[in-house]
Amino acid sequence: MAEGGGAVPGILRGGEALTLLFAAVVLDLAGAAAGQAPPLSFVDVAADSGISRVLLAGRPGKDHLLDSAGAGAAWLDYDQDGDLDAYLVNGWRLDGATVVEKGRNALYRNLGSGRFEDATDRAGVGGEGEWGAGVAVADYDGDSWPDLFLSSFGKNVLYRNRGDGTFENVASRAGVESPGWNTGAAFLDSDSDGDLDLYVATYISHSLEQVLQARPDLDWKGMAKVAVGPFGLRGAADHYFESDGKGGFTDATERAGLSDKLLGYGFAVRAADLDVDGDQDLYVANDSEPNYLYRGRSDGTFEEVGLWTGAALDGDGAAQAGMGVTVGDANADGLPDIFVTNFQDDHCTLYLGEGGGFFRDASDETGVAAPTYPLLSWGTAFVDLDQDGDQDLVVANGHIYPQVDAHPDSGTSYRQRNLLLRNDGAGRFTDVTADAGPGFKPAKSNRGLATGDFDDDGDPDLLITALDDRPNLLRNDTAGGAWLSVLLDPAPIAGPAIGAKVTVRTGTRTQWRDLASSDSFLSSHDPRLHFGLGAATTADRLEIRWPDGNRQAYEGIPVNLRLVVPRRLPDRPRTGG
Repeated sequence: MAEGGGAVPGILRGGEALTLLFAAVVLDLAGAAAGQAPPLSFVDVAADSGISRVLLAGRPGKDHLLDSAGAGAAWLDYDQDGDLDAYLVNGWRLDGATVVEKGRNALYRNLGSGRFEDATDRAGVGGEGEWGAGVAVADYDGDSWPDLFLSSFGKNVLYRNRGDGTFENVASRAGVESPGWNTGAAFLDSDSDGDLDLYVATYISHSLEQVLQARPDLDWKGMAKVAVGPFGLRGAADHYFESDGKGGFTDATERAGLSDKLLGYGFAVRAADLDVDGDQDLYVANDSEPNYLYRGRSDGTFEEVGLWTGAALDGDGAAQAGMGVTVGDANADGLPDIFVTNFQDDHCTLYLGEGGGFFRDASDETGVAAPTYPLLSWGTAFVDLDQDGDQDLVVANGHIYPQVDAHPDSGTSYRQRNLLLRNDGAGRFTDVTADAGPGFKPAKSNRGLATGDFDDDGDPDLLITALDDRPNLLRNDTAGGAWLSVLLDPAPIAGPAIGAKVTVRTGTRTQWRDLASSDSFLSSHDPRLHFGLGAATTADRLEIRWPDGNRQAYEGIPVNLRLVVPRRLPDRPRTGG
């Protein structure tokens, strides 16, 4: 989509093109104003785009939980050419106790024409032969280039971006290899010292030999023998690595108050300012155990408050099987809300923020409980897919037991369709999956989910991984409203942008987004923060709160623009890719 500009002197270019965009938005939203919301429409273009790397996932029978855990995906602009590139994490293929193939991760460079080329070998980011799990994206060393942290069953990998299109694995030198079954990870500046620290969740304490020798011995509903766990298996302790400001990390888990005393089965991790006090907090989705909410203090230490803040259990006081987690603002009240995906025969949980860092399970009243109950859910995101100014929910689904397909009376299937829940603007969600286009028709055992505008047409697209299959790249063809995309571009001397919060006001509506290194299930979204603006023709005010508390504000921003906002810019943002 063409860059706009000219309406506000000194900010933008191409005023004539922007005038045409304004007209298109007004005409498109005429139906919406009459109560006819445009249908959501998605098409899978993975095959045509060149994104084809299959996610290897253990044995066909999924004899061990590792076989069915899956892996995440990420969007990033690794070469800073203005186009959004894709990164896919991979596992291994097994035959009984034999390792048949160690899968390779894949970096796909965006060619800017809806096509990608495989740049994995040239960039040197194949995954080092580890059984990959998650990915977190951040400029951990402050050199203005995005780096990749890859959690693994085995040794973690930290790919430092050299800035010339190649990476080097510095995990050993940096002190973050931490062998084990590592899962979700998040970068955050917990002590406001301008350096990014790192939290890494772990799942269970098992060796490779135990994985290879595993057999499906657990009785499932009296119908089949399936993989054992997680109950009955020993959980593994999460780790917190504090940055030394020189590219290295020290394990500071105990000192920071982040000891995993319950040894919860950790999966997804999300860093966010959940109590709106200016400090970063941590939320950990645990499988079959209470979720953790670590409240950050200004001195870089944390206190676990999940139970008494209402964010650890469901509304009935029961622990659920947390898989993925996303943070957003479901009901547009300005407070952070938490959405956690869970196992089948139990709903996904929407924790609405009530202020002061407290939450309540509002899954039933918001309409998310019923459509998620029959599904086994993983990746997820709060994202405005129709650009109407509120955040919708998308959920990736798929079972862990292929054996269920042999039992028609099981009430489920191994391969499941993904789910799209549309927000009505007041925080109530409706299942519109059936009318969301051909991209939501196929059934797979889906896992990671990352949102990003790969074709730069102004609306978010979806990248979804699936076990033993190629990923889906769902192009968003929805005829939606106006939009604004904001890329935070801090100078190296100004500290990281991770943890920054951007607020956009149009008329009486105020929206916010925060910049996180990871979200969903083991995945990382587009670093450009996306705002749907509906019928608005101008964003009245845009304000950035940087992680150190400093603020920048701009007024009268035209819509349908991709803005790059440098840190400590004296005047106004500039347009960019």
